[in-house]
Amino acid sequence: MPQHASAAPSFNEALAVWARIGVLSFGGPAGQIALMHRVLVDERKWIGEKPFLHALNFCMLLPGPEAMQLATYVGWRLHGTLGGLAAGLLFVLPGALVVLALSIAYALYGQLPFVEAAFVGIKAAVLVIVIEALLRVAKRALREPAHWLIAGAAFVAIFFFDVPFPLVIAGAALLGYVLAATKAAAPPEPQSKTPPVPIGQTLRTASLWLAIWIVPLAIMVLLFGRDHVFTDIAIFFSKLAIVTFGGAYSVLAYMAQQAVETYGWLSAGEMLDGLGLAETTPGPLILVTEFVGFLAGYRFGGEPKLMFGLLGAAITLWATFAPCFLWIFVGAPYVERLSSSPKLAGALNAVTAAVVGVILNLSLWFALHVLFGKVTAERHGPLQLWTPDWASLNVEALLLAILAAALLFGLRLGILSTLGITAAIALAWSLVPGAS
Repeated sequence: MPQHASAAPSFNEALAVWARIGVLSFGGPAGQIALMHRVLVDERKWIGEKPFLHALNFCMLLPGPEAMQLATYVGWRLHGTLGGLAAGLLFVLPGALVVLALSIAYALYGQLPFVEAAFVGIKAAVLVIVIEALLRVAKRALREPAHWLIAGAAFVAIFFFDVPFPLVIAGAALLGYVLAATKAAAPPEPQSKTPPVPIGQTLRTASLWLAIWIVPLAIMVLLFGRDHVFTDIAIFFSKLAIVTFGGAYSVLAYMAQQAVETYGWLSAGEMLDGLGLAETTPGPLILVTEFVGFLAGYRFGGEPKLMFGLLGAAITLWATFAPCFLWIFVGAPYVERLSSSPKLAGALNAVTAAVVGVILNLSLWFALHVLFGKVTAERHGPLQLWTPDWASLNVEALLLAILAAALLFGLRLGILSTLGITAAIALAWSLVPGAS
């Protein structure tokens, strides 16, 4: 049945929901998109199925964390620029605060095994949430045989051949456009009621948010000088924000290499520890940049170390996420107009199908890394195979995932209750002598 959006909520009501989403946004982009679809489309009905998918398509085409930008778009759609800011910031801030606290503890005390133990349960529950959402979105998005073929091709291209994400999305859009253009003439679709967006308004919005992004960083450069670590942080993470297409995974290898080998901010082992922290906390995976920025400032900024670490983290967050608001606030007014053209709608529908394949890829990758302690990518010519070491099967994570499925599907518990139960059991199990 078609989904119809309900009346827009009050700003305060939306704030509470955005805060809840931010706190529960575990599991990387697949889990975060699943959570927002469940809350915003199915439960609250603040946005319909088609507008949600159109917005997701648009965000998938942008650099930066697509789930955070999707939240920003829906917030903008409900309450304008203020709503977009609230949704985007509340999506990021809970995770940013957790990563900051863990970064401080890491700098002072080293690895944090109790955190890793508790989040085994959280990741197991998120795995079930992701699978449920994948099936639900696929059922609604794949309405034609061509869409199933596009979704399957997108999954195979990314998972087995490591085709760059932008090429997969661009190829799907081109194919959808061509298919729509070659269809037999049909009654024209109703045109969008949205009035044209004045180009002057777009330019003003772009100029404002470009200044919000760049000016504070330029001030830091002037205050500390070209050779200071803060300048390197500002320039490096601003460049990274422009090229992060397809989510954080697409640039993690490059970022790790630069942070470890070029700048020497941390070791390769510490980089892996930071990635582990970011993977097991709420918010976008790209928050691993905050961990890197904190350690860089803490070690190379000056005295007092903690203050410079906090400044390093703040500069990193600004350079990483300020551009996200620029992309959304400039492009959001055009999303519905794009979907009103039959040919462009065909392109967007094909991108939707490809996105299902992308989410399947992320879900399977996530499942392998939750359930197995060792997973390797083996190359056979152009073919890439993710191969788990079956001896490294995490029986605890498997049992917790089964428990999460029983709680969510059998007892119909909410997400928060399920996450809390599985995390508590995982932490308690880790405290049992000889259990680990």
